[in-house]
This record gives sequence, C-alpha cells and structure tokens, in this order.
Amino acid sequence: MRLQILASLLLYLDCSQADTLTNPALPGFHPDPTCIFVAELNNTFFCTTSTINWFPSLPIYASRDLVHWKLVTHAISRPEQLPIWNYNNRGSSGIYAPTLRYRDGTFIITCTHASQALPDANLTKWDNFILQTKDIYGEWDDPVHYYAPGIDPSPFWDDDGVAWITSTFNGSGVVHAPVNLTTGEVTLPYRWLWIGSGFVTPEAAHVYKKDGWYYTLLAQGGTRERHQVTMARSRNFLGPYEGAPNNPLLTAYNNTKSYFQAVGHVDLFQDAQDQWWAFEWPEGEFPIFTNVSGTITGDFKLPQPSGPETVPAEGNGQLVDADDDFDFAPGSQIPTHFLHWRPPITKNYRVSLEGHKNSLALRSSMLNLTGFDGDSTNGRGQTMITRRQSHTIFKFSAEIDWSALSRDSEETGITLFQDQSQHFEIGVIYRSSLEPRNLTAGSLYLLPPNDFGPIALTTGPLPAGPAKPYIRFGGIGITQYRLREQDTWIEKLTEMPEEWIGLKLRFQIEAVNTTHYSFSAGAAGRSDEGLRTFGYTEGRFIVPIFSGATVGAYATSSGRYGEGAFESYISRWKYTGIRQVIDQPDS
Repeated sequence: MRLQILASLLLYLDCSQADTLTNPALPGFHPDPTCIFVAELNNTFFCTTSTINWFPSLPIYASRDLVHWKLVTHAISRPEQLPIWNYNNRGSSGIYAPTLRYRDGTFIITCTHASQALPDANLTKWDNFILQTKDIYGEWDDPVHYYAPGIDPSPFWDDDGVAWITSTFNGSGVVHAPVNLTTGEVTLPYRWLWIGSGFVTPEAAHVYKKDGWYYTLLAQGGTRERHQVTMARSRNFLGPYEGAPNNPLLTAYNNTKSYFQAVGHVDLFQDAQDQWWAFEWPEGEFPIFTNVSGTITGDFKLPQPSGPETVPAEGNGQLVDADDDFDFAPGSQIPTHFLHWRPPITKNYRVSLEGHKNSLALRSSMLNLTGFDGDSTNGRGQTMITRRQSHTIFKFSAEIDWSALSRDSEETGITLFQDQSQHFEIGVIYRSSLEPRNLTAGSLYLLPPNDFGPIALTTGPLPAGPAKPYIRFGGIGITQYRLREQDTWIEKLTEMPEEWIGLKLRFQIEAVNTTHYSFSAGAAGRSDEGLRTFGYTEGRFIVPIFSGATVGAYATSSGRYGEGAFESYISRWKYTGIRQVIDQPDS
C-alpha cells in the first residue's frame, strides 16, 4: 500500500479525493515529528515535534482524518517542569527530538533537554527525561529524569513487556538499555544496537517489530540538506543488525530541485485499516518510501472522510494552519499557540489591564532580542511573544500603543525571530543619537561593520542628549556556521513622522515571496495602502538550523534601566496565511 511521509514538514493533507494528499500537514516550524494512532480515543492520531528553546514546549496535535490538525495541549506547559532551561547558554540548546507512544492507557514522551554549551565529554549536557499522562488533552506529569549517554530517546516494548529506550550517542551510533519508565532506573548497562550505515551523525533511532523482524530506523547525514533516513533489521532484538541494501531509504540530498529539503527524522504508525503511514512496507521486506513532495498520489485511503466536523472537540488550541485575529478582550487568555523564547517571566504579559482594555500589556525586559551574545540570557527573560510562521506567503500585523516610552534606548515593535542571532524587527525606539548600537545588552554595544568587515565592539557611556522617537528597522542574521558571506547586520533609523507622534502605530511583516520579507509601519487603523515600507530582509538570514521562523511583538530597554522600565500595549494582532508553496518556484 502507498503511504505518506512524515518529515520535518509533516503531512499537510489538503485533499479533494481519497488518494491525493498535499504537504505539509503541520506547516511551519515542526521538526522531528513523532506520531501515534489511538483507536480507543475515537480513532485519533496524535503528533508532537521538537521545540528547541521555545515555550510552551512539545505541542500535542490531534487529528481524525490526517487533514485537520488541532493543537490540543503542550506536554511542557509549566516553567517548573524544567527549571534549568532558562540557564542554557546556546540558541541551539533546548528540547530535542521527542518520541510519543501509547501503552496500557498511558501516553509517554521520551525526550532530551540539551545544553550545547557544555563539551561532548560532559555527559550531563544531555538531560534525558520521561513525561507521562493519562489524559492527553490535559496536563502532563513532571518529568522523570534518567541517565542516557546521548540524545533523541525512543521507547520500545519487546514481547515480554520490558521497556527498552534507545539513544544516539555522540554521533557514533545507537545504544539501548531497559529503563523503568516510572522511576527512571536503568536496569542494565547500555549496549550498542547499531552503529548506522556509514553516514555521519546518527540521530533519532526508533525500533519497530514487524513480520518477525526487529527494525531500527535512523536519521543520518546531519541536520541540513544531507539529512537522510536509513534502516537496519535483525531477527534478534539484541542484534546483530544488518543495514538495508538500498540505504538511504529516503533523502532529498540527491534531488536538489525539490522544494522540501533536509528530510531526516521519521516516525511510523498504523491506522485502523493497518496502513503504515510513511511508506510502502511489503511483508518480510525493508520498506519502500514514498518520495517527499507537495502532492502525493497513490492507492492509500484516508482514515475517514475529511471535513471540519472530524476535528476533536477536546483541547484548548486551534487548527495548526489557522489565522490569528485577536483583540485580547477582558477575561480572555493568551492563545495556546503563542510562544516565548525560553520560559517567560509571566508577570511581563497581561491581558486587558485597567485603562488598556482589548490589549496585551508587554512589560519591558532589560535584554533585547539578541541578549548578551546572540546565544545566552543568563537566566534573564526577554519580553517577546510570537507565533509560528505557518504559511510560505503571509501577513502579520499588530497595533502598538507606545505612549509610555520616553527614554533613550526604550523600544517596542514586532519581530521576525528565528533565534537570538537571527532576527529582524520594525518598531519605535527613543534615541539621543543616530549612532547604531544596542544589538547586545549592557554598556557593551555594537558599531556598524566597516565595508562588510567584522562588527566592532566598543564600551563606554552612551551618548547624552534629549531622546526622541524614531522608526527602527534592523536586525542580525548570523548563522550557526558563522560563515562571513552568510552574515548580515543592519540598523536603519528614520525620524518619526510628525503626523504619527502621539498615535498608536500599526507595524506589519509580510512574506512578499519565497525569498524576501518586508517591514512596514503606519498610523493605526490604516489599510495596507497607508503603510510605509522601511526595509526588506532575505530569508537566507533567517536560516532554520534547528527551530523555525516566528513573528510577534517585543518590548526592551536595550540594556538599560533594569526590568520593567515601561509597558507597551499590543492590540489588533492579526496573522493571515495567504499561500502555501509546495513546489520549487521557477525563479
């Protein structure tokens, strides 16, 4: 039978007939998917994905037709579940490659919190843990931590009922051991399961049993375009394992014209008709993957007729590709799908304060969006709230009351944010000087690059003088690889138009095509025609190394005055998805 791929972009099945599917199913930032089918809960599918440094973490999506996916909860929704999280000092740290499973009425997630600033020899950099719940639509228990020498854990129950957990160890291969999922006790030493097929960086191993064979599924080749899926099998769970003769079973690396790239982490599950979702799997043979593309046609059948009425009523979120139109009315809550970069200081986000109804109050952080060094916050918060970019072409806008700003370096606006070293924003800032600065916090500040040379750092007092408002378009795009030709930094200040002073402002970010974003501003209440564009940035400066692009609002005093220096008020938050690109554009 023909089956559908689950990869970094997952399923997005927008189909008009039973044998046609359209990717992606979970659009936008949803890497490392893991999914299950639970017949006891009204034949419902559940998925979760990696979230790296974003909070709340490990979103749980539910669907009954594999077309309409609803966010129903998060497995990590309370900061106290992982109190160390705020102190990881790398933007590439955080929540890695979960595995979601269901057994005997209990939902289980095994996962890793990574602290990438620690050296590989320090095995505490990989904090592995187990989450459980009886009610997948509700809250999850606090994590049970256990020792594992690696990342991306995945549980497997053999015929005797013993739970084994696999991990991938320091890019060397797959290890496994029996683990008590309630106490975290590792009851036998870890032993090698499979070293992989020879490709670099084995990750995210999953074990399955089918037709008397034990299969190990693995991602290899690295996180970027060389990502690929490999597999091995054995008649004995403890091995030895033999790789598939045609490994890799799936990759986009040799198909550079595909719009979908970096396909690697894969999970497999069956539906009520015993169809395996991810590929064709002949009895007693290695699987044959359906290629990843925008439109999939085959002899599969969807689990049930598709329609909005199939969406689970349970849970407190919205459909994964839904638009936003929020006014933050009195008595309302911050929407479930809104995100923070690391767990937030919750008092910095309040809905409909007295005198500011129908708005979200943002209490400013001392740190700006870059933080101390583009990676760390040293436990301090960054006042920013966002949502995923869920469409290739979209518009996002918000109106901002900035009347409380008055001092040099106070700033509020909206941002296109991928991580602390890859973000661009447009907002209003008070400045006593036009000298570019304040990409990092504190008295250390940045001077502009000289003929595209290195950015200079300088110390000393900031320039004195009366501060006045400017429209600021700026940001930083430094990839994890720190390749000079891929880096950019910009700050452009425009004196506030006289007719805008004293008014609420509307700020907008738009993906104008598959390669560029525009940043605009204007007086609140104006149509798009009344907005003025202040700058553009290329998508290559928002490179999805681990997580993906988000859009939202922020407030900062850029390293000065301490926490809570002022409040800005966000209203008419709108996100409109315009188009989902599923094929490589001609140009």
